[in-house]
Amino acid sequence: MGELIKGGAFLLGPVDEATVFTPEEFDEIHLMIKNTVLDYIENEVVPKIDQIEAKEEGVAVELIRKAGELGLLSSDIPEEYDGEGGDKVTSMLITECVSGGGSFATVFGAHTGIGTLPIVYYGNEEQKKKYLPVLATAEKIAAYALTEPEAGSDAMNCKTVAILSEDGKYYTLNGEKTFITNAAWADVIITYAKIDGEKFTAFIIDADTEGVSLGAEEGKMGIHGSSTRSVILEDVKVPVENMLWVEGKGHHVAFNILNVGRFKLGAGCVGGCKRALEETVDYALERIQFKQPIADFNLTKYKVAQMAILIYATESLVYRLGGMLDQALEKVYEAGGDAAEIAAAIREYTIECSIAKVYCSEALDYVVDEAVQIYGGYGYCDEYPVERAYRDSRINRIFEGTNEVNRMIIPGTLIQKALKGEVPFMDAVFGLGDELKKLREAEEPVESLAREEFILDKMKKLFLMASGNAAQKFQEALTDEQEILVLLANMAMEIFAVESALLRTKKILQDKGEEEAKLPLAMTKVLVNDMVPKLEAWAKDVLAGTLEGETLVKTLSGMNILTSVQPINTNTLRREVADAVYESKGYFLDRR
Repeated sequence: MGELIKGGAFLLGPVDEATVFTPEEFDEIHLMIKNTVLDYIENEVVPKIDQIEAKEEGVAVELIRKAGELGLLSSDIPEEYDGEGGDKVTSMLITECVSGGGSFATVFGAHTGIGTLPIVYYGNEEQKKKYLPVLATAEKIAAYALTEPEAGSDAMNCKTVAILSEDGKYYTLNGEKTFITNAAWADVIITYAKIDGEKFTAFIIDADTEGVSLGAEEGKMGIHGSSTRSVILEDVKVPVENMLWVEGKGHHVAFNILNVGRFKLGAGCVGGCKRALEETVDYALERIQFKQPIADFNLTKYKVAQMAILIYATESLVYRLGGMLDQALEKVYEAGGDAAEIAAAIREYTIECSIAKVYCSEALDYVVDEAVQIYGGYGYCDEYPVERAYRDSRINRIFEGTNEVNRMIIPGTLIQKALKGEVPFMDAVFGLGDELKKLREAEEPVESLAREEFILDKMKKLFLMASGNAAQKFQEALTDEQEILVLLANMAMEIFAVESALLRTKKILQDKGEEEAKLPLAMTKVLVNDMVPKLEAWAKDVLAGTLEGETLVKTLSGMNILTSVQPINTNTLRREVADAVYESKGYFLDRR
C-alpha cells in the first residue's frame, strides 16, 4: 500500500487511491471467515434472539463459547497463544457480521475487544500465556471495567484505589465500577485503580477473587440481552503479577483500547445498517398502500437510497481505516516492536478512530430511524425487528466515549499533531492564499470523478480556512471553544467519509470498469453534492464565531470561491440506487 500515511494528513491534501484498502480487496480467507460468521449468526444466534433478549440463563454464554469453537473470538490473539493472528480488516469484518445478532453483538464485542485486547497489547508473557488461550475459546469470558459513578467521560477522575501490601505481593483494591458489560458472566475483568490514590494503573482481576461483587442488572432502553451491572471491589487482593503493563501508565492502556473499541464499533454499525436495510426493503416491497407497494413511492426510494449511500460511505471509511491500522502495525511487528510501539501505531490514527465511531454510530441511528418510519405504526411494535434495532442503536453514541467527547478529540488531536510537527497543518493554512488565487480562475471539471475530486479538494481548503482562523484566533484557548471544535469535527468527518467513498469508487472504476462502477459513482456523486452545503454552513458558523468586521467580510468573500459549486440533480441518481437495492433485496455491494 505504499508509504505510511500520517493520521489526520488526509485533511491537508489529496490522497492516492492506491494507498487505500477497500472491501473489493477482501481475499478468499476474508470471504470464508465472513460467510462462517454470517452462517453462525443466522443459524445459531438469530433463532435465539428472544431468549437472548430475556437474558435466559446460560444462553449468551453458550453462544459465545460456540463462537469460540469456530475460532471467531481469537482473530486479534496471536497464534502463539492459540489465536488466529488475523489482521485488523478481518477483525472488523467479524465485528460487522456479528452485529446481525442484536444485543448478542454487545456481549461478543466486549469480550473480544475491550475485554481481551488490553492483555494482547499490554500483557507480559506470563499474562498472555495464562489468559489469552482461555479467552480465545471463551472458557473464560472477559469484561472491561473503566467507568465509575463520578468518572464517565472523565476517566482520570477514577476513585478506585490500590494499595500495595507490606510484603509487596499484592495490591488491595477498593472502589466501584458502573455500567460494566458482561459483568454477570465475566471470569476476567480488566479494571483501573490509582495506586496510593495517585498513579492510574491497569489491573487484571479474576472475578472469583474474594471481595468482588456485582450490583443489580441495569434496566436498559436497548441491548437487553447483554448484562450491565456494577462491579464492586471491597478489599480485593490482586497479585502484583496481575498489574497490567506499567505502574502509572493505565491511561495509555485505557485510551488506546478505547481507540480500538471505536473503530470496531464503527464496523459493527456498518453491519447494523446493512441488516436494517434488508429488513426495510423486505417490508417496503410487500406493504401495499394506494394499490401499490410503498417501495414504489419516490419518497420511499429517497429514504432507501440514502440508507444505501450511508452504508457505502461508512463501509468505505471503516475498511480504509482497517487498512491503515494493518499497515502501521505490520511495520511495528516486523521491527519486533514492544507494547509502547504498538500503542503508538494505534494512537497515530486517533482522529480516524474517533471519526469511525461518531460518523458510523450516527449513520446507524439515521438508518434505523428511517426503517421505523417506512414500517410506519408496525415499526413501533416490538413484534417487528426494527423496533429493537432502533432501541439498540442508541447506545453506540455513548459507548467508547460519547460522540461529544470524540468530536473534541478530532480537531484537538490535529492541533496537537501540528504543534509537535507531525503534520504540516499551519504550512497548509499559510499557503491557502495562493491556492485561492489559483482557484479563482479555475473551471469546475465536467468529467465524472474529476469534478468530485475538484470539489473535495475545495472542501479540504475550506476546512483549512475555518480551522486555521480558529487556531490563530484562540491558540491554546481553542480547547474551550467547544462549539467551534464540534463544527470542525463535523467538517473533518464528512471529508473523511466522502473521500473514502470517492477513492473506493476510483479503484472500482480502474479495476472493474464503468459498468461495475455505475452505482458506486452514483452514490459518490450524491455524497459530494450533499457535502458542500453542510460544510459551507459549518464553516460560516466557525468564521462568524472567530472573526468580525472587515476581516470576516473579506474571509467570507474568499470562502465563496470554495463553496461556489454547480449542484446536480440527485433525484435520478437516488432512484437508480433504490432500484438496485430492491433488486438485490439489500445492500447490493455486499460480497459473500
